Amino acid sequence: MRSELLKHMDRIVVKVGTGVLTDAQKRLDVNQMRALVAQLARLQKAGKQVVLVTSGAVGAGMGVLGFDKRPTEVSEQQACAAVGQSRLMAMYESLFAPFGIHVAQVLLTHADLEHKERNLNARNTLVTLLNRNVVPIINENDAVSFTELKFGDNDKLSALVAALLPADLLVILTTVDGVIENFGKPNARLMSTVEKVEAAEGEASGTTSTTAVGGMLSKMQAAKIATRSGIPLIIASGLKGDSLDRILLHEEVGTLFLPQERKLKSRKRWIAFFHKPKGTLVVDDGAKKALRESGKSLLQPGIARCEGEFDAGEVVKLCDLNGTEFARGIAAYDSDFIRAGDAKRVEIVHRDNLVIL
Repeated sequence: MRSELLKHMDRIVVKVGTGVLTDAQKRLDVNQMRALVAQLARLQKAGKQVVLVTSGAVGAGMGVLGFDKRPTEVSEQQACAAVGQSRLMAMYESLFAPFGIHVAQVLLTHADLEHKERNLNARNTLVTLLNRNVVPIINENDAVSFTELKFGDNDKLSALVAALLPADLLVILTTVDGVIENFGKPNARLMSTVEKVEAAEGEASGTTSTTAVGGMLSKMQAAKIATRSGIPLIIASGLKGDSLDRILLHEEVGTLFLPQERKLKSRKRWIAFFHKPKGTLVVDDGAKKALRESGKSLLQPGIARCEGEFDAGEVVKLCDLNGTEFARGIAAYDSDFIRAGDAKRVEIVHRDNLVIL
């Protein structure tokens, strides 16, 4: 199955985390970076288009600012990132140079991917670089981004980049071999293949390490974005030095998340994943069934409750009566109009602007 699925993986997004790139003091580990770059170069030489989503800017700036360990204050982390980002890129450039490969820095914020025109511009830039055999090196704009620094959101960023292009494969390199079933127990084992993300979520939440919980749970969110977009995801160790080489050879390495058969088109991906929903529409069971099984639009009578304040044209979450989100869509009317409930047959979210998650 894996060999067949990976046969035509021509455009690959690789995400590498701080734990792989840095040493025990959270400073950049040149040997680790050199091994990573060598593998990425081999992927490109094999005819693959490669995009790298990297962490490490904070680690690169720590020594310059006199930090012996990673600072806890957000402003200090941002200062380290501001100093370290150029140093991080300079190191990547020097490591890729012996292979005759040029690199390009691309710093993104959530707003760049949420805004439709900026979203398209970002995609066009990345595709142009790839067609010129340049490796785009992407990071969140850590110097001004609060979210990434606090939550380590480069897992999600890598999935969004993969969905943006779209890519044929997303690889997340981390400090573990993949998703471990029964983590910390005598019968622990690597989950080689995951058909549905939900099957692996329980294993991620069962990790005993606080750091590992957050890290693996964020990867589950990335897996949902990638697989719903029709993109397979592999979570593998970035510390072994040959994971990408083995993936290129279709070997059983890491945990493979299978893509959903019905992948979302570009606009639907944009609605589903590139927005922070402004509000919530709680719908009754009949409306949920009509939306999920019959492809209907959401009408006013199916709405049990409207939460939050939003304007017409903004993305909202659609939840069932238990509070479980099952869809997202663009509201045709603002929250005040919806709460008033005067127009009974009005389409609040048209089916063309609605995505079942």
